[in-house]
Amino acid sequence: MSTEVNSQNIADRNAGAETYYNYIGGEWVPSVTGETYPSVNPAHTEEVLGNFQKSNDLDVQKAIESAKKAFPLWKKTSPISRGDILYKLIFLIQQEKEELAEIITKEVGKTIEAARKEVDATLQALKHFSGEANRLTGETVPAIDPNTFACTIQEPLGVVAVVTPFNFPLGIAIYKIAPSMLAGNTIIYKAASDTSLVAVKVAELFEQAGMPAGVLNMITGPGSVVGEELGTNPEIKAVSFTGSSDVGIHLGKLVTAHGGKMQAEMGGKNATIILEDANLEEAVQSVVISGFYNNGQSCTGTSRVIVPRSISQKVIDLLVEKAKQIKVGNGIREGYDNGAVANKHQLNTYLHYVNSAIEEGAVLEYGGKQLTDGDMASGYFVAPTVFSKVTKNFTIAQEEIFGPVVAVMEVDTYEEAIELANDTDFGLSSAIFTNDLQKAFDFVRKIETGVTHINIPSNHYENQLPFGGKKTSSIGPREQGSTALDFWVDTKTVYIKP
Repeated sequence: MSTEVNSQNIADRNAGAETYYNYIGGEWVPSVTGETYPSVNPAHTEEVLGNFQKSNDLDVQKAIESAKKAFPLWKKTSPISRGDILYKLIFLIQQEKEELAEIITKEVGKTIEAARKEVDATLQALKHFSGEANRLTGETVPAIDPNTFACTIQEPLGVVAVVTPFNFPLGIAIYKIAPSMLAGNTIIYKAASDTSLVAVKVAELFEQAGMPAGVLNMITGPGSVVGEELGTNPEIKAVSFTGSSDVGIHLGKLVTAHGGKMQAEMGGKNATIILEDANLEEAVQSVVISGFYNNGQSCTGTSRVIVPRSISQKVIDLLVEKAKQIKVGNGIREGYDNGAVANKHQLNTYLHYVNSAIEEGAVLEYGGKQLTDGDMASGYFVAPTVFSKVTKNFTIAQEEIFGPVVAVMEVDTYEEAIELANDTDFGLSSAIFTNDLQKAFDFVRKIETGVTHINIPSNHYENQLPFGGKKTSSIGPREQGSTALDFWVDTKTVYIKP
């Protein structure tokens, strides 16, 4: 097998499926292991989307050397010139929107409509990031000695790594890569193995946009091997990770042990409080949007609905009614609300928590099963699920499911609702539905989450605002918004006396 592959023809045929390569130093190269793994369509598991390099620590080290070699010149490149690449990337993604949406749908299982929205959100983020080059500024501060000039400047860190999840494979990759490269860093990009084809496409798009060789390096392979090397290698100055809290906390310990910087956006157990004075139709529809759509595979999605006892049955009935209306099927076809969950692990996790809730005494109001009718027989499809009579000690009230499961929890007072919402190790997102302005502001002050919403679904976000959580939901500075560049730079203080 050749060690160099032309970027216009980055794949050959192998056992009926294309074989894709790592992108290191501006070249498409196979892993040193010589081994590959398949990426499978979760809606039709007999369809192999491609074979990808099963990289190891030596591949990571090759990528690091490539990034180190590219760093000095990239550091000296004007931030405005770096931003030009993002402007070109906007145009390229717009051109290939439909192809990207189809790849996302086939790799993740989400509907084609949801995949198009992800591409649109990515474009919106790029428009925001492309203007951030002007924000790489320091400050001028008066010195004690009037003959001394004092200021600060922002400098890139060096070689950094971004590790991205499966649920928003295009969007989150761009959210991390764009500010990192804009700040002047060179990057090792590791995506979830389930979305390796999206990762290849991201690398290809950056190459087409004019990214210099070695600035962005993409490798595929098992997280337990590639991620461990990214965490322990002292040449990596910073790691930005999105995924589960267990993995993020472990990775953070590895990174900080050698003095690296860590940024992690991790799990959530997000609560939506619905009060008696709320518009119930609007509130429940927001829970459906955040808790059921995209199969609940959003870190900010609602998984706990906290309601006063006086309206709990109305809320349950409405949730069940709307859950029954959700159309589930192969998302590549138009007209479905939900496609398949991302992989077999997600399917088994969903079934585990459903069984756990039933065993612990929760009432299954709707769903709670794998769907196998018709063309769903060969995929990982599940029903939107509603549980009632859930208390704070239940497993589904404390652990992240990352599936379309909503637990209704009853309280007697507003104060009890706040206490219950905060009674979790997570602190990512939250929402309250009420027409009481005083309680809305009180909620904002008391809720222990990094993002919160008033009469808006808990998964709503906009790129021009910072994003992140509290407790075990986040590590390090916020992503996006006015804080997007903070993690990716060092501040140097300068004193000058002519």
